Amino acid sequence: MLRAALGFFVLAIIAILLGANGIAGVSLEVGKLLLFVFLVLAVLSGVAGLVSGRSTKRLP
Repeated sequence: MLRAALGFFVLAIIAILLGANGIAGVSLEVGKLLLFVFLVLAVLSGVAGLVSGRSTKRLP
């Protein structure tokens, strides 16, 4: 999901450079929405991990 958000941000930058402001605006909004959803899910996952008492397995 983070990769998709970054892709939309890159698309917005390219659209701005080419003068397509409508596409750039929509792409920027979708990118912001995906980034917000990613951050919310990451925080919820971290909180759920802390509450459940399970630790994440770390690779050496």
